[in-house]
Amino acid sequence: MLKKEDRIFKNLHGSEDWKLTGAKKRGIWSNTKELILKGDDYIIDEIKKSELRGRGGAGFPAGLKWSFMPKDSGKPHYLVINADESEPGTCKDREILRNDPHLLLEGCLIAGFAMHAHTCYIYIRGEYFNESSNLQKAIDEAYDAKLIGKNACGSDWDFDIILHRGAGAYICGEETALLESLEGKKGQPRLKPPFPAGVGLYGCPTTVTNVETIAVSPTILRRGSEWFSKIGSPKNTGTKIFSISGHVNNPCNVEEEMGIPLKELIEVHAGGVIGGWDNLLAIIPGGSSVPLIPKSVCETVKMDFDSLKEVQSGLGTAAVIVMNKSTDIVEAITRLSHFYKHESCGQCTPCREGTGWMFRIMEKMINGNVHYDDIDKLLNVTKQIEGHTICALGDAAAWPIQGLMRHFRKEVERRIEENQKTREVA
Repeated sequence: MLKKEDRIFKNLHGSEDWKLTGAKKRGIWSNTKELILKGDDYIIDEIKKSELRGRGGAGFPAGLKWSFMPKDSGKPHYLVINADESEPGTCKDREILRNDPHLLLEGCLIAGFAMHAHTCYIYIRGEYFNESSNLQKAIDEAYDAKLIGKNACGSDWDFDIILHRGAGAYICGEETALLESLEGKKGQPRLKPPFPAGVGLYGCPTTVTNVETIAVSPTILRRGSEWFSKIGSPKNTGTKIFSISGHVNNPCNVEEEMGIPLKELIEVHAGGVIGGWDNLLAIIPGGSSVPLIPKSVCETVKMDFDSLKEVQSGLGTAAVIVMNKSTDIVEAITRLSHFYKHESCGQCTPCREGTGWMFRIMEKMINGNVHYDDIDKLLNVTKQIEGHTICALGDAAAWPIQGLMRHFRKEVERRIEENQKTREVA
């Protein structure tokens, strides 16, 4: 369990003032100038030593990612914040944007300086109206207080933050599709390489990173990398915001330490499963794109990147979607299949054709209106899509189905059997 004194997001639930006055009371913007004056190498080294991993889903080491930016490219450098929170089940970033926007803005300045960027774009999901409103007011406050802009915080570093409201397409959460959208083009992923650190926004070095990742960085620098790295476990350090939804008594967002047991997370913070723990069917632990895990796995698994990988799932965005025994598990995964079919940008043939084909087969499986060999045929198609597209949407479409068949294949087979019996009677 996370100790109260180790919490980073002290206004996660909006009980305190989110504006500049309230932010300063919580210690934000307190010694920002001093942190910047320690230099870019110091900042990046501290983030590396903290073992902070990206909180957007992939879990890539944040300090390493920051270090990919060239020191002097002769071009403008950009920092882009991915606030296009569109993963079903995920609602952690919106709490930061709405209730503690200055925590993010301070992080933008420090990270921007470390990457030699004078301009930061925050690409926010278009549907997040209140969030974008609060964020823009916070940006205006920061400019008025000379915390950003010319000579930000008195550090001799000029830094501008620009808020951009996106159209809300799921694909724009992919970093290169986001850059395309930011440039005014259709939101479609780019081929990589080149990677954004070399050729990003307007062809210039760019780092695209998640809201939560940037928001925790000032606290890490203030309290030290050693403090952060002692929370959680090695390679899975620090705190994490978990979004718990579905069949729980108290759906919530909560900040906890990495590696907390999944059962403890649900029972302590979300009031337990509706109908009790024994009524649990399955949990999607990291947003809709990661494979589900059954109750037997949920009993002991820990909520961190490596532990969930070991059970053939993933932490992702840490959006915990709980399903009790009232759930039609096949219909639930079919609904996700429809989502990914709808959100595919259509560039890649495996994804464009495969997502539609998978959804149609899944739709038939709800009533068992398929053959037994269609299960293996469906799994084969998921493998043809997985790893064969230019972005991770193909993987995201395949994994929920793979998780279903891995743990609930017998349920699909039962429906096929019942459908066949019904036909024989008719």
